[in-house]
Parts: sequence; C-alpha cells; structure tokens
Amino acid sequence: MTHALRQHQHDSHGGSAHNHGGHDRHGHDHEHPTDWAGRLRHGLSELVGGHSHNAADQIDDALEANAAGRRALFISLIGLGVTAALQAVVVVISGSVALLGDTLHNVADALTAVPLLVAFTLARRPANKRYTYGYGRAEDLGGLFVIAMILLSSVLAAYEAIDRLLNPREVTHLWAVAGAALIGFLGNEVVARYRIGVGRQIGSAALVADGLHARTDGFTSVAVLVSAGGVALGLPWADPVVGLLITVAILGVLRSAVKQVGARLMDAVDPAIVDQATGTIQAVDGVREVRELRIRWIGHTLRAEADIMVDPSLSVVEAHGLAHHAENHLLTDVRRLSGATVHVSPAGAHD
Repeated sequence: MTHALRQHQHDSHGGSAHNHGGHDRHGHDHEHPTDWAGRLRHGLSELVGGHSHNAADQIDDALEANAAGRRALFISLIGLGVTAALQAVVVVISGSVALLGDTLHNVADALTAVPLLVAFTLARRPANKRYTYGYGRAEDLGGLFVIAMILLSSVLAAYEAIDRLLNPREVTHLWAVAGAALIGFLGNEVVARYRIGVGRQIGSAALVADGLHARTDGFTSVAVLVSAGGVALGLPWADPVVGLLITVAILGVLRSAVKQVGARLMDAVDPAIVDQATGTIQAVDGVREVRELRIRWIGHTLRAEADIMVDPSLSVVEAHGLAHHAENHLLTDVRRLSGATVHVSPAGAHD
C-alpha cells in the first residue's frame, strides 16, 4: 500500500466549506467558581497570569499577529520608559530604597522589549535550508531573557532591602514617593494588561511572560506606597521590610513565567487543541482512525503532523486526496495552525 503525504500552508489552502458541530474553533469554555474562596483563588491566579481566558477576538493570521506583537512592545516600551524617568527623579530627591527598586524594575522591564522586538522581527523571515521551520523559536528565546530579567529584579530588590536594613538611611519627601509609587503601579498595570492581552490573542508565551514582568513592577509600586505610609507613621524599617516582601511577590510571578515559557520550550500544547484536531480529522469521510497526532508551537503559530488509517483498497490518487482533505479541515478548524503534514497508512499495516 502506498502512503500519501501533503504539506500545506494556511495562506494557500482552499477546501470546501464544512461544519463540525462539536469542534469550536474559538477554544473551550470553563466554569468560574461561585464561592468566595474560589473567587479569591481565581482572582489571584489571574493576577499572576496563571489563569487564561480564550479571547473571542484572537488573532489567527501570522503576519497580523506578528504586527500586533511588535506594536504592543513598542507602545509598552515608551510607556514604561516615561514611568521609570518620572520615578528616577523622585528617587534622587527622596532616597527611598523601595522606590529605587521599583525604578530599576521598570527600566529592566522596558529593556526586555528590545530582545522580543528582535525575535518578532526574525519571525518574519522565511524558512530556509538551515532553519527549515523558520525563525519562530526566537520568540521562545526572548521569553528566556524575560525570565532572566524577572530573576534579576528579585535579586536586586532583595540586595537593596538587606543593605538598607544593615545601613539605615532617612527617607524624605514621602508624598513624592507615594505619588511616584502610584504612577508606577498605574503605568505597569496598564502595560501588563496590554501585553498579556495581546500575548494571549496571538498565542505568544514570551509576550505574556513580559506582561507578567510588568506586573511584578506593579507589585513593587504598591509595596513602595505601603512603605512610604509606614515611614510616615514613624516606622523607618518599613521601607526595607517592604523591599523584602517585594522579592517574595516577584518570585511568585517568576514561577508563573517559568511555567508558561518552559512549557512552550517543551512543545506543550493545550490538550483541548489536540482533542479538537483529532475530532476534526475523524469527521473526514474515509478516515478510519487517527493513529498519531503531534502538534507543536513555533513562535506563536502551530504546526501539526498526523498519521491516519484508511481503507487499504484506496488508490494512490484517492489516498492523496483524502490526506489533502483532512489537511484542509485541520487548517480551517484549528486556530493558529499554519501548517500540517498528513501521512496515510492502510488499515492493518501497523498491526
């Protein structure tokens, strides 16, 4: 029996219109907790990026997704740059170590946009004989850089806090410190929500991790606000102690970022995507069984490889047409799937 093999890019497939009622290409829904404890856990999980909603306006087109990612990085780079500059002025006049840590985080967070911009630019380059899958993996390498920056932020915050505990210094201009902290929180939270939202829309784990990094700076800003209040109440140790609490909060966000980027590097995908793709292939008339299905992320697009079992009496031309039909269904139904390879095996050949 012969084997039919077909690879097809998303921007060139046609195929006939079809509808698989059980396969929703907009993702899967999930239940939200109704008790107060569940709602609290849900909110905290969403705050550190551990909970994901499938947006109805997800972006499928690879070029459009790439442009959206670069636009989000440019805008957030400018926003965080302005925020850090305003805070730096207050650091100079106040001497607040907590605000210094917050400013350093904002600078580091703004700079993480640079390697990600490089990665998104590389991702636009076509595949070649050396990089046969293209340059999408550069995005995951950018995610590793973001993780390194989050870790560095936690180390700097801990160092400055311990140094201030051992060598106390007066914090002045508390109202200015509080105002700068509030600006830092608002600026970082807006950037975080923007980056995470766009990252989830285009399927970029690196951009989501970068949004989580911005959120760590939002945590530090809130902590700085608390420390300024403590110092105003006559508690000079509040500034460095809050700096240590900042470190703990950042480590929590680091865990979430490592989980997302690490899963992407290990080729992890949502099992619901695999189930959807399997159901899509099985719905094709003539497919007896899906022997094997593999799906992986390359940047913010997916690629699939499937082995299907068919009637052994099919001719080469018929098997080829069936593989092509299954591929078209996959590319149409599975969100962000940019390429698929379908291998055809005659029933009984692998018993």
